[in-house]
Amino acid sequence: MRRRTLMNGGLATLLLVLTLGGSAAAQLQLNGAGATFPYPMYSKWFNVYIQVDPQVRFNYQSIGSGGGIKQITEETVDFGASDGPMTDEQLRAAPGHILHFPTVMGAVVLTYNAEGLGKALKLTPEAISGIFLGKITKWNDAAIAAENPGVSLPARDIIVVHRSDGSGTSYIFTDYLSKVSRDWNNKVGKGTSVSWPVGLGGKGNEGVTGLVKQTPFSIGYVELIYAQQNELPFADVKNASGRFVTPALDSVTSAAAAFADSMPEDFRVSITNAASPDAYPISGMTWLLVYEKQKDAAKGKALVRFLQWMMRDGQQQAGALHYAKLPAQVIAKEQVALQKVTGPDGAPLAGP
Repeated sequence: MRRRTLMNGGLATLLLVLTLGGSAAAQLQLNGAGATFPYPMYSKWFNVYIQVDPQVRFNYQSIGSGGGIKQITEETVDFGASDGPMTDEQLRAAPGHILHFPTVMGAVVLTYNAEGLGKALKLTPEAISGIFLGKITKWNDAAIAAENPGVSLPARDIIVVHRSDGSGTSYIFTDYLSKVSRDWNNKVGKGTSVSWPVGLGGKGNEGVTGLVKQTPFSIGYVELIYAQQNELPFADVKNASGRFVTPALDSVTSAAAAFADSMPEDFRVSITNAASPDAYPISGMTWLLVYEKQKDAAKGKALVRFLQWMMRDGQQQAGALHYAKLPAQVIAKEQVALQKVTGPDGAPLAGP
């Protein structure tokens, strides 16, 4: 199946419909909303899955993790999606117990548009935090030049681009910055939404990508596939072991491997700045958010079946879209957690 281009700017809404025997009554629509980080992967999965189960169709709004958490909490969707795990406070605010199901892992990359740099840029944690704190303002700053010998760095102002909406991609990025920069941790901190010291805001990974692409001498953070599909370069980043690592499937998998065996039962874990020498340091996991007790048994059953398929067959499609598959240990734990999902009568919805 030919991969479609997914970067369409603004609110990305996916509506996939397949009529079964011409009868609309035979269809069951599952509504979801949230993270833009995994949107290309979810688009692919939803498109493939309606061939597996033609009775199910998906309506997914790629509005950012903050929006996904809000909508699942307000019960206006059947499932939410987030790249940042819900906090204890957010979980308490929900009318029922919400489960986190990891789906795939990916890399948040520093993508840029600076004439003459090409694809050669290397960035340290100090340089990245300095740029986004507004302390490093020129492309040829000594902190950048020191790690890029022989590269012609322009003597131009750096235009910072960040997310304007509540974002799991921002959560991953700021979680990383909070670990590597005491200054960032004290002044800004981590979260799906933070008070950015400098920069322009773009809505969604699509919006940030678009701003970087049209703004000379800019830099922003997006999920890897957004940079690749828009043919934008992205930097190698110095990891916790002192090595410059290119964001790629293997380096994201290395980041996750350090946490796979110790994965908590609720799957709320950060894999940024992993200690592995091969790990890309700004790696993240993304989750689907599902109520443990489903109000609609038919929708709940359909959602559970999709999750079972995602854990088995869906994982095999991740690499083609530059996402990393979940470790086998995590999948095994998810299959156990899926048994907790019940219908309104308390009966488990997961089958073999």
